[in-house]
Amino acid sequence: MPSILAYGTNAILYAILGAVLARGFWRSGPVNPAGFLWVRFALLIPLGLQAWLLYEGMFAGPSMFMGVGNALSCIVWVALVIYWGASFFYRLEGMQALVVPIAAVAAFMPLAFPPTHPVPNAEMTFFRIHLALSILAYSLFTIASLHVLVMAVLERRLHSGALPPVLRNLPPLLAMEKVLFQIIVTGFVLLTASLASGMFFAEELFGRPLAFNHKTVFAILSWLIFGALLAGRHFWGWRGRVAMRWTLAGFLALVLAYIGSKFVLEILLRR
Repeated sequence: MPSILAYGTNAILYAILGAVLARGFWRSGPVNPAGFLWVRFALLIPLGLQAWLLYEGMFAGPSMFMGVGNALSCIVWVALVIYWGASFFYRLEGMQALVVPIAAVAAFMPLAFPPTHPVPNAEMTFFRIHLALSILAYSLFTIASLHVLVMAVLERRLHSGALPPVLRNLPPLLAMEKVLFQIIVTGFVLLTASLASGMFFAEELFGRPLAFNHKTVFAILSWLIFGALLAGRHFWGWRGRVAMRWTLAGFLALVLAYIGSKFVLEILLRR
């Protein structure tokens, strides 16, 4: 397990860059995104350090460890990597000002909630594919939920006529909604692939048919919610607050399916 110094350094690097972004986007007046180009590349340092910490924490020895702390840290890391890549195509610097401080907190999660047991069947290729699909889907829906919360605040402030600087420097609401549904479509495809791999290969992965426990039920419920949201968008033009509510409901079900079950088992029940 890496030292507390390594985790602390990672969190401090994120915090410094987050403070630079927040300071720039909270000031009044327009912001030139080109002035933050160096921050985009500086983010590669804590991102690389966190990737190493996750690898050392998850693959310590011959076994694989994926506790709730590693899972949260990994999901936020993947979400930030996606934001970093998308920032070359969209104006997302203002959103990064909100995400990077979250990454600073997530960097400490493996220390706060260390794994207690190795992951069974981690050596199997099918399992690793299933796990990668699940983490990618969770990360995308985490981004979608953050988008929805920011959009809700932005919409309310637009109606009141008072926008703080950080909101004035965000992309337009329609552009954020377009990006939101692109994220949800991609996340839905990955979630579908994750559920399908778990169902079809449950016998090989876990040595028994797929069990319809609360984890499976909430995962399927989340898939149904996001599927209904995309259908509503396509056929009836759902958008705005309706889309926001459905997105948050689907994300909540997804959290209860995986993170919630791991938290109860590992932290509360110590199993």
